[in-house]
Amino acid sequence: MTQATAATNYAGVWDNRLGFGKKSALLVIDLLQGYTLKGAPLFAPGVVKAVSEMPALLKAARAKKMPIIHTRVLYNSDFSDGGVWIKKAPVLKALVPGNKYAEFCKGVEPKKGELVIVKNYASCFFGTSLAATLTAMGADTVLITGCTTSGCIRASAVDAVQHGFRPIVVRECVGDRHDGPHEANLFDINAKYGDVISKAEALKYIKGL
Repeated sequence: MTQATAATNYAGVWDNRLGFGKKSALLVIDLLQGYTLKGAPLFAPGVVKAVSEMPALLKAARAKKMPIIHTRVLYNSDFSDGGVWIKKAPVLKALVPGNKYAEFCKGVEPKKGELVIVKNYASCFFGTSLAATLTAMGADTVLITGCTTSGCIRASAVDAVQHGFRPIVVRECVGDRHDGPHEANLFDINAKYGDVISKAEALKYIKGL
């Protein structure tokens, strides 16, 4: 018997498309130097590539005055705000004020006036004001970029749809440590939680606003 591929197995069951809503915000998740500097414990080649793809998207969004929200993970020096997660992933202890690994990557830093949300866990929604902020600005869609695909991107996409927002992940603008988890999580997100689109499609949408 021929083994069905994941795509054919999911077809007609887990492949619906949400599309864009009435208003979108660009969410830039944790593009920090800890993921892009060689020698850093969190170093992820896929994130380096994602960072290189971001400037064009940011430029287009800024030109159209699309709301842009950046996030970063940042802990107190005693890590009391890291809870159980930082026990599971002690490598995150590098993300404290004053550590270069906790600084934004060059070329994708927030511009003056762009909101920066500090978070302590994977999801951008957990323990933050993001959902209320999006609701207040009238946004019903989030274009999701940043890192990592299997961690903060997936967690944020799941929470976005659970909060009533349309998660749209821009494929070239997210990255991970390894292609396996990266591709597997993009597949899952696209199947069950939101849409995964190309950078070209995202740029076409933004420029058409």
